[in-house]
Amino acid sequence: MERGPNRLLQRLIAESKFSHKCLARRLNDLGSARGLAGLKYDHSSVLRWLGGQRPRDPVPRLLAEIFALRLGRTVSSEDLGMPVTCTPLDLGQEFSHTWQEGVATVTALWRADVERRRFLLDSTFAIGAGASGAVRWLTLPAENRLSGMGGRGVGRADIAAIREVTRSFGELDNRFGGGRVRPAVVQYLDTAVRPLLNEGSYSEATGRELASAAAELTRLAGWMAYDLEQHGLAQRYLIQALRLARGAGDHGLGGEILAGMSHQAIYIGQPAHALDLARAAQLSARRSGIDSLLAEAHVLEAHAHAVLGDGPSCGSSLREAETAFGRRSPRDEPGWIAYFDEAYLSAKFAQCFRDLGDGPQTVRHAQRSLEMDDRFVRGKMFNLSLLTAGLVQCGKIEEACGVATEALELAAGLNSVRIQSHVTDLRRRLHPYADTAAVCALRSRAGEQTPAYA
Repeated sequence: MERGPNRLLQRLIAESKFSHKCLARRLNDLGSARGLAGLKYDHSSVLRWLGGQRPRDPVPRLLAEIFALRLGRTVSSEDLGMPVTCTPLDLGQEFSHTWQEGVATVTALWRADVERRRFLLDSTFAIGAGASGAVRWLTLPAENRLSGMGGRGVGRADIAAIREVTRSFGELDNRFGGGRVRPAVVQYLDTAVRPLLNEGSYSEATGRELASAAAELTRLAGWMAYDLEQHGLAQRYLIQALRLARGAGDHGLGGEILAGMSHQAIYIGQPAHALDLARAAQLSARRSGIDSLLAEAHVLEAHAHAVLGDGPSCGSSLREAETAFGRRSPRDEPGWIAYFDEAYLSAKFAQCFRDLGDGPQTVRHAQRSLEMDDRFVRGKMFNLSLLTAGLVQCGKIEEACGVATEALELAAGLNSVRIQSHVTDLRRRLHPYADTAAVCALRSRAGEQTPAYA
């Protein structure tokens, strides 16, 4: 923002006896030492600041450090005439053009989330932000300077730790729901990953591995926010995870993040947007050569078509998904796609047929989806709900109530707002049969254990 002449900065420069050129050079050198490669300020930049222009963060903080070292006393951004600005309300919604801007954005997002900033908790889903992020993911040139020159060495052990933490938190999320573990994930991102990105010293190759690992954990934090139906916050995390994946040059992980964004868009009733994101995920999947990812992207497109009521297009996309799934080689694919097995694919098929109103096909695929790993507790509850919906569509109410009972037992142990939405959906589907003995018995059994159903 432009203001009047910066007298405070002028006095500090005079006191420290810096020339404008020398101050700019020290700023560039300190930025490089902190891992902010690419700073190219000069004497003209200093003149603009003296004229009232405020440089972007973290320049005020770096300048304060330079003056403090020179003068032997604490110097703040306020002493420079550059007070700390408010966090922008759209923090995290933009897919940044440069790696440095991307790091500044995602680390600020983690910090604001740790601080429970109200504007994040109240944020809403923005279709434009997701569409812009997908376009930039597909069109932005590859990063060419990802090395860090900070004072803290980053090695394989640091990256391995991030990946192990991601795996462990992911298992807890599947077993207990995002509400139980998400605060710990965000805290780890802020306290452990942020210093590596901001202050780390690493080579180009290590930088890409660091970016990929950070992207995967950021994606998990976003997925957990989605599970809590904090959709604006989830979207910001997924966009920033996508930006990190772009820095890493990881087309597979980027495609998986786009697929997650499509999944969320379908859930919140934006099938046209979900369609665009699923197709973007397909482009990334083809670039990566990961057939499981390509199958996932096609089945998400199919689901969007189903919600839009387009049965023929849904069927075409389902066939594409089957073809890609048949080519996959799980042992050669990344660990983050391991969950996408035949049971998961069957669940997605069941969702499509449920939304097209085809009860028998919904039941057939939902039953196959239950041949799954029991560690995915939340997923099993979802699949039992799918089977219940299919049985209701087929008019098999007593059998549906038996399956719903099992689903509600699992729901009781999960901290997931999406689970509560599925419970509400079960109640809605069974409401027309509220006077039947089976539904009355279900309501009686479920009332105490699952209040959301009652």
